[in-house]
Amino acid sequence: MSEDIYGEGPLKIYWRNPLHSDRRIVVCENPDIDEAVNRLNEAFSEKRVVIVVGSCWVDYRGRASSKLEPGERIVIVKEDGAVLVHRSKGYEPINWQPSGCILQVFKEEDNLVIKAVKRTPHEVVTMFFDRIHFLSTFKLVDEGEFSLYASEEDMQRAILAEPSLIEDGFKPIDYERKVKPGFVDVYGIDRDGRIVVVEIKRRTAGKEAVLQLAKYVETLRRSLGREVRGILAAPEISRDARQLLLSLGLDFRRVDPKKCSELLRRKEERRIVDFFYHP
Repeated sequence: MSEDIYGEGPLKIYWRNPLHSDRRIVVCENPDIDEAVNRLNEAFSEKRVVIVVGSCWVDYRGRASSKLEPGERIVIVKEDGAVLVHRSKGYEPINWQPSGCILQVFKEEDNLVIKAVKRTPHEVVTMFFDRIHFLSTFKLVDEGEFSLYASEEDMQRAILAEPSLIEDGFKPIDYERKVKPGFVDVYGIDRDGRIVVVEIKRRTAGKEAVLQLAKYVETLRRSLGREVRGILAAPEISRDARQLLLSLGLDFRRVDPKKCSELLRRKEERRIVDFFYHP
């Protein structure tokens, strides 16, 4: 890796060139407002990732409105136009805009102004800086895939939110229901009014899971005096477990933990949008 340093005093600009001379990473310490505007205009036109640290305040106008008073903050602008404003504590941004925003940067009086404009619905996040401690831009390469696997609790939440993951017409009544052998993950009725017990496993289900489900079903059949179905929900089931399942008259439903995570994420995104939406 090569490193070139330009400037003396409060402003230093570093060009780090790990790949040829493409200037993939630019780092500026204590740039003045004019220099910051130039660097940011260049970065936005080249769709670079940007990090700005400094004293700023934020104004939001759109479906609601908010104002963040001055403080030292971290602003991240991603190559797809997503914008996040972070405080020095916590993992959630205090202000944000999704990808696809139109980015504008200019000098207003003695302040740096960054605007992130979302077209539909129209929303504007405006960030004002009167002092910049650090500014860096990056040309990043990221082609790796991301795989997210839900916990059994996440799978349970997904099934409660979207019962058709088990089967059409399934209606959950309760979860973590106490029975003598333990706790039933999800308890409900099917479209024919029969009681259904669902046992959830996030990995390939084995014979132990089948036997556990069978105990729940038998206990409820005796206590309720009616037909009870048992469904084992897991991404896969072993061959010997499937044979045992069939011999006991139980059912298997393939439930993908990744699909559960995506379902919960979509619902959370809709919840956030609904929270901010005030018609």
